[in-house]
Amino acid sequence: MKKEAKKLFRFLRTKPVPANTNEILALERTKLANERTLLSYIRSSLYLLIGGIGILQLKDFESIKWLGYLSLGVCVIFLTVGIFRYMLLMRRLYKWNRILFVDTISEKVSKQADAQDKAND
Repeated sequence: MKKEAKKLFRFLRTKPVPANTNEILALERTKLANERTLLSYIRSSLYLLIGGIGILQLKDFESIKWLGYLSLGVCVIFLTVGIFRYMLLMRRLYKWNRILFVDTISEKVSKQADAQDKAND
């Protein structure tokens, strides 16, 4: 009866927790931090855009129009650097994620769990 019950409830068991769960969670935190950093680059870029347009709209201060154009140029550079850094880190994280998940959750782990179950029977 005990063996039959084990066979019935075998599918209800959860998978074993990987040994490197901390590393996997650290990657998730890094992904979220990367998204926050991208959003801050976008926010800074928008502030520079608004400031540059505001300076260009001033009629009395013709001598500082160069500052408005400089602000618009830095706005584009900020946005480009932010997107570039985001994409670069996402590619690295994707590679690390594949390495961690392939090593931890593989057929080898499930085979070891099944072998332990058979040994316990």
